[in-house]
Amino acid sequence: MSLAQRLFGGGGGGKNQPKAQPSPQVAIQKLRETEEMLNKKTEYLEQQMDEQMKIAKKAGTKNKRVAIQALKRKKRLEKQLQQIDGTLSTIEFQRDSLENAASNTAVLQSMGFAAEALKAAHKDLDVDKVHDMMDDIAEANELHQEISDVISAPAGFGQEDLDEDDLLAELEEMEQEEIEEKLISIPGEVSLPSVPDVEPVAAKPAPAKTQEDRDLEELMAFAS
Repeated sequence: MSLAQRLFGGGGGGKNQPKAQPSPQVAIQKLRETEEMLNKKTEYLEQQMDEQMKIAKKAGTKNKRVAIQALKRKKRLEKQLQQIDGTLSTIEFQRDSLENAASNTAVLQSMGFAAEALKAAHKDLDVDKVHDMMDDIAEANELHQEISDVISAPAGFGQEDLDEDDLLAELEEMEQEEIEEKLISIPGEVSLPSVPDVEPVAAKPAPAKTQEDRDLEELMAFAS
């Protein structure tokens, strides 16, 4: 027996059998139609109130009876309008509640489907087997890392590691030996030109110029 049957005393056949419950979507649609009808009635009442105000203003104190009757009708219309406003508020609240309930129902249904799908996906999985598999993966990764470290280490092939300072000292020693070899290859004595033993002969004086030579020099100077 459903909760609704227990609350409302249903359970037997015949007239006591509860009617089928409408779906939230159908109820929301009905409420929207009712809202639309009441909104139209509100517009009509507001028009009637405006007309009664015009009648009352036009009659004024000249025709008090007509003016008072118009104001009374306006008051009755205002009361109906207030009732409709209250009804619209109640309907709007009920419609919002139904829409929220429908949304919650859809969300819960989706979550239920997702839970069932997740359960089906994990149906063939065992937690212990998953732990064992993860341990195997970790062990394989560790072994791979060890092998990589061994392969990437510099291979000495039985030789000891050489110190860079020793290699540098050996290089300096080789350079010093090369310099010493170059110095040894230079001859010990340098040959210089020999000094003559004979006294140098004095240069002969130039012969004196004749009159003819002087005349020739003056002619050349004049010509230049």
